Amino acid sequence: MKLFGKLAKSPWLFNGISWGVTVLVVAVLLGFTFWKIDPQQVSAAPEPTPTEEGAPASLPITTGLDAGAQAIVRHIVLKTNISSSTNYNIVEYTVARGDSVFGIAKGHNIKPETLLWANYDTLQDSPDSIRVGQKLNIPPTDGVYYKWQEGDTLDSIAKKFETNVDDILNWPGNNIDLTNPNIKPDTYVMVPGGHREFVQWIVPTVARGRSGTAAVNGAACGAGPVGSTAFVWPTGNHFLSGNEYWDGHLGIDIAAGLGAPIWAADAGVVTMAQVYGGYGNMVMIDHGNGYITVYGHLSQINVVPCQGIGAGQLIGLAGSTGNSTGPHLHFEVRLNGGFVNPWYVLP
Repeated sequence: MKLFGKLAKSPWLFNGISWGVTVLVVAVLLGFTFWKIDPQQVSAAPEPTPTEEGAPASLPITTGLDAGAQAIVRHIVLKTNISSSTNYNIVEYTVARGDSVFGIAKGHNIKPETLLWANYDTLQDSPDSIRVGQKLNIPPTDGVYYKWQEGDTLDSIAKKFETNVDDILNWPGNNIDLTNPNIKPDTYVMVPGGHREFVQWIVPTVARGRSGTAAVNGAACGAGPVGSTAFVWPTGNHFLSGNEYWDGHLGIDIAAGLGAPIWAADAGVVTMAQVYGGYGNMVMIDHGNGYITVYGHLSQINVVPCQGIGAGQLIGLAGSTGNSTGPHLHFEVRLNGGFVNPWYVLP
C-alpha cells in the first residue's frame, strides 16, 4: 500500500517503471521468436527415393534471405492424359429401318462418300443399295478405307487417292512401323483426306419420238404434253427423310408415308413404268424440253408407258420397294442427259 502511495505521489517514478516492464516483455517475446526459427532447430529433409510412378522432388536448398525456410515437398508423376473419346478404329454399324447413307454419315460426323468408299463390297457406290441388317464399316475420319493390294506402295496409294504419304504413315489407327513401313496385302488402311471417283449407277433414259430408240414396252412413244419447267412438288411433304443430293446420290429422298400420293412434277410423257433394279417400282417422265424426272420405290404404279401426263397428276403411291429401308420417294431430275439437283427446280 505504501508503494502504491509513493507511485501516486511521483508520476515520474510510475512512468519509469511502466517503460521498464514494457521493454522487458518485448525482449522476452523477441528472444522466444528467434529461438523458434533458429536454423539449427530445422532438421534436414530425407533424400527422396524414386518410385515406379515417378520420383518425389523437393525444392532446392536456398541461401541468403531464404535460408532456413522449411522445404516444400511434392511428388511428380510423369503421365500424359489422352481423351478416351479419341477414336482411330473402324466401327461396325448395323443398318436399321429408316436409315440412309446420308443419315448414317451425318450421325457419325463423316461425309456420305467416306461411308460409301468404306463399304464398296456391300453398297457398290450406290446409296440406294442400303438394306436393313447390313453391316457397314464406319471410318473414324473422312477419307478412303482401303484394302492393300499386292504391288501397292505408299507413294502409289497416296497418288491414287490424292493425298500424301505422311498422312497415311502417321494415322495412329494404321499401326504402321515407321522404321519399316511395309504393309502386307489384304491389310485395311485408312487414307485420311483421300478421295476417289464414284461408280455411278444410272437408270437408262428412254427417248421418245423419232430418236431411233424404243420405249421400255417396245413401242415408240409419240407426241405428248410438254412441260413448262415450272415444277411442282411430287409429294405432300416438302422435306427429306433420307439421302440428300450429292456426288454419290444424284437425287433426293423425300419424306412420304406408305401409300401417300405421288404426283408428276411437270407435264410430259411416261417413258418407263415398271420394276427396275434397286429403284423398285419406278416411273420415268420425259417432259419434252430436255428435262426428265424419275420416281422410285413406289408401292403402286398408276400410269403406263407412253401415257401423256399433266403437272400434279397422280402417277402412283409412295412405298419402300427395291433397295429401301422405309417408305419415301426417291426423286431425280435430269437435264440433257445429265443430272440436276432437284432443289434447283422445286418451288
